[in-house]
Amino acid sequence: MRQAKVLRNGVFVGTLIQNSKSGYEFLYDDNWFSDNSKPAISMTLPKSKKSYESTFLFPFFFNMLSEGYNKKLQCRKFKLDENDYFGLLIATASYDTIGAITVLPDNND
Repeated sequence: MRQAKVLRNGVFVGTLIQNSKSGYEFLYDDNWFSDNSKPAISMTLPKSKKSYESTFLFPFFFNMLSEGYNKKLQCRKFKLDENDYFGLLIATASYDTIGAITVLPDNND
């Protein structure tokens, strides 16, 4: 199991989990969920107490990844398999992302 912290403008939003090679989960933090002034991170992941589950990396997060030659370079630099989308997300989405969302490794796992 691998975990990542999802932040919006530097504020903790929730946790993204890879349970196995084929299972993902996203859960909003209680503080973020309870604050009505805080928006959902995506229209496909509306604010909810429930845990979102998927057999593939949620499209919202997958679309934060590079493609083509840039992806190949990043995988080579970070020594990642090109199909390790979660690893690539953690390695590259912690800085210099387009938009307000960043994804940081959760070292508590």
